[in-house]
This record gives sequence, C-alpha cells and structure tokens, in this order.
Amino acid sequence: MGNGKALKEWASAVKALEAGSQIFIMRKGGIVEETRDFQVESNDFFLYPTYEHQRKELLKEQYRGIIDETLVNWSAQDTHVTINSFARMVEDIEVSDQEKLNQLFPFHIWTENFTEERLKWKRKNPLHIMILRVYTLNQPIQIEIEQAYIGCKSWIQLQALVPDDSGMTPVLNEEEFNAQVAEIKRTLA
Repeated sequence: MGNGKALKEWASAVKALEAGSQIFIMRKGGIVEETRDFQVESNDFFLYPTYEHQRKELLKEQYRGIIDETLVNWSAQDTHVTINSFARMVEDIEVSDQEKLNQLFPFHIWTENFTEERLKWKRKNPLHIMILRVYTLNQPIQIEIEQAYIGCKSWIQLQALVPDDSGMTPVLNEEEFNAQVAEIKRTLA
C-alpha cells in the first residue's frame, strides 16, 4: 500500500469536499511541477486540513461559517491533526482565462476575488482544476504534527497507510459524482 501522501488544504475547503458541495480544488503550477521530486503516482492522497491561514473574505458568504466550525476544537498548540478523508484525482483540467473560471463560480466555495487572484498569480501558468473523487475514512486517522508538515508546502508525506476501498466510503455515489463532472465539463467546453 505504501505510505500516503497528503495534500494540505484549508480545513473549510476540506469540509466542503467532504460534504460533496464541491468536487475540485484549484492549484497553480500543477501538481507535478510543484516540487521537483514530486511523483505523479500520487493521484491518490489524504486531505490534510490546515487551520491557520483561513480567510473568511475569500469564501462566499454562505460558507464563511464553516471556518468558525473548523476552529471550534482547534488550537495552535495542537500536537495532532485528524484526517477524515482521502481523494483520488480523476481529472486535471487547465484553465487559462478568467471567463472560463467565472463559469465555474457556482461549483465551488470561493469568492470571485479569490479565483481571480489564483489565476493571476504566475500568470503564464494555467490554473489546474483538479477534479477529486473524495472518500470519507471509516476510521479517521490521528496524525502527529511534525515539523516537516508546517510551512507553505502543498504536499507532505504521512506515516499512514493508504486505505483500501473497504476502509472508506465515497462522499457522492457514482451517479451523482459523474453528473457533477459532466456538468463542470459542459461549463468549460
């Protein structure tokens, strides 16, 4: 099974993925080029929630409360983080123009401002819309927070085994998931 990679993402975004209210994340620089040694085989990864730099003004109003929810039991002194979900990247779609990005607006929790900033950063690189099939772990994992996990990196290596299918449950069933993917692709077509 190998040790699991994890992708760090705001706890509020992880919650939205776990709730099925969005099925993709946005990354600049693409998953592969982000670090020289990053292996493409991690199309499967744990979702590692981060709490510290969440900013309410970057989330649509109806989702801002999620940030407070994520912070209820959180403290900067925490020694462990709980991981509740696992994701498989189903598709990586590149978006280079603002208009296309705006059409995706109904499908995610972010404000237009946020997506615009994301697209403008490192202008020559497209924005990667990574469509994820998200699974809830039947047994959440408690991970000790290591120094190596802290800082501005997207990817971390966890001492946790990648779960097999019987150890997790898809957030959306096949039909719902495929319908959403089709909808997103239609929007971007």
